[in-house]
Amino acid sequence: MSYTIQGETGEWEVVCGLEIHAQVLSKSKLFSGAATAFGADPNSQVSFVDAGFPGMLPVINEECIAQAVRTGLGLNAKINLWSRFDRKNYFYADLPQGYQISQYAHPIVGEGVVEITLGDGSVKRIGITRLHLEQDAGKSQHDQHPAKSFIDLNRSGVALMEIVSEPDIRSPEEAGAYLAKIRQITRYLGTCDGNMDEGSMRADVNVSVRRPGEEFRTRCEVKNVNSVRFVMQAVEAEARRQIEIWESGGTVEQETRLFDTARGVTRSMRSKEDAHDYRYFPDPDLPPLVFTQDWVDQLKATLPELPDARRARYIALGLSPYDAHVLTIERETATYFEAVLGPEGGTRRDAKTVANWLTGDVFGHLNKRGLAIEESPVGPAALAELLDLMADKTINGKIAKDVLEIMFEEGKGAAAIVDERGLRQVVDTGAIEAAVDAVLANNAGQVAQYRGGKAGLFGFFVGQTMKAMGGKGNPALVNEVLKAKLGEPGG
Repeated sequence: MSYTIQGETGEWEVVCGLEIHAQVLSKSKLFSGAATAFGADPNSQVSFVDAGFPGMLPVINEECIAQAVRTGLGLNAKINLWSRFDRKNYFYADLPQGYQISQYAHPIVGEGVVEITLGDGSVKRIGITRLHLEQDAGKSQHDQHPAKSFIDLNRSGVALMEIVSEPDIRSPEEAGAYLAKIRQITRYLGTCDGNMDEGSMRADVNVSVRRPGEEFRTRCEVKNVNSVRFVMQAVEAEARRQIEIWESGGTVEQETRLFDTARGVTRSMRSKEDAHDYRYFPDPDLPPLVFTQDWVDQLKATLPELPDARRARYIALGLSPYDAHVLTIERETATYFEAVLGPEGGTRRDAKTVANWLTGDVFGHLNKRGLAIEESPVGPAALAELLDLMADKTINGKIAKDVLEIMFEEGKGAAAIVDERGLRQVVDTGAIEAAVDAVLANNAGQVAQYRGGKAGLFGFFVGQTMKAMGGKGNPALVNEVLKAKLGEPGG
């Protein structure tokens, strides 16, 4: 069912496109050798080029170009073997050159497409218009002094990929899923770290509304939204604002707005510029960017397996689409899963068992401690050891859960914990029979009820026997002995 917003005069459809600014993962900037590390002291990572000193010439960073091409390949997009850098002219205190080196008419990457999966399991294709490279501006800080603004040029010249979508997004959910998918792809590729809290990825959200089936109406751009949740909220808030204007007889003016996360509303920032306002022209200091198809093919050959392909492979292993989705959201989780699963072509553990333990018990312990998967004190080899002890019936599932908790607390291996604490599963039929006999003798009333036809009591006897054995009885053998001793209910 398509998403619409009910206004006072009828239904409205949301039309949305995103411009995602992804910081290129590189050690130095797009046109200078200055470092790009996050959190450095203000103005400590600034070259003469970044500071706009007269006579300083930009030099293209080849790795940034390669990262953009890798991203384009990951977006199933056309790679343009000839592209050009342009100057985008505007004036602000944190833009020392008085222009931004960007790409306008001839971007490095052309049209592409990504698929997003929505909450109901449906898949939608979102078109990519282009990916172009540009340098970031510096940062103005207005809260450090009562009468002055401070300028930090550490970000000045940092390489950005601007990934522009088609206006194919029709709901807040689709906007959030699209941003999450771009973040996922770039993190798998290693072309952007996706740390939205650090500003490595942010989105400009273009929103308009229309009656279903109408032509597009005027759009507004909500700038610099830095989380998936806030993008979804911004789409909803801006769409409702525009609906109120149209329904009251007004006209939406094209403008740039900001999203107020505290109040959940958008507010005006400035009237929206058009391309001619920036006076684009080819950068005279940089020749056109030209490379060969062979170079592109070499990069393509080194790309990692992307999330869609990996998810399909996991489903082929017998996992549900949901489990495959959860395991591939972050590359680190998929890497952990595969390490526990074992090498392809060798002896592999059961994929469903590994997935259940990873997404259930391991994730639960990590969430409780506020840890990411790569910070887990229980690594893939340690979890594999635990699952092997369960598979060879050294311990049962209940004991395995207890052992995992001790592993997280103490950092010891599963086998060592099992031996130290005497947790090995009892498979001695004689010992199990003795425990069952004692349970049946102590619960004669329940035995009579069971034999009278109350079949549901069987689970009670299993629980009592396991309790008597400290949880160490082999469940299958316990069931087998109980059935032999009790007979059929009502029998």
